[in-house]
Amino acid sequence: QVQLVESGGGLVQAGDSLRLSCIASGRAFSQLNMGWFRQAPGKERDFVARISWGGGSRDYADAVKGRFTISKDNARNTLYLQMNSLKPEDTDVYYCAADFRWGATSGWGTYWGQGTQVTVSS
Repeated sequence: QVQLVESGGGLVQAGDSLRLSCIASGRAFSQLNMGWFRQAPGKERDFVARISWGGGSRDYADAVKGRFTISKDNARNTLYLQMNSLKPEDTDVYYCAADFRWGATSGWGTYWGQGTQVTVSS
């Protein structure tokens, strides 16, 4: 079993930066592929970014490419999402996810955190 706890959300202004963190406990973190998704009320959960267990592969949603950076610190069992040039449309609850599989982002994610709210004001 894997437990995920997100932190770092908050209220910022458009153009600001924010870094989300996700601490994992349980099964071997270094073997896990990790990612971030986001969801607005009443909408589906959308893929944001993910990183392979060793950090060699990264995927990003088109909406965040060039602005968001995902990274993974296996020594600290921590996943990060650096978000720069934030826009009001980035406002969502952000969820950390983990999976021992890779594959398509649709349906990806066996383990999930509780989410952290990010609000970007215009």
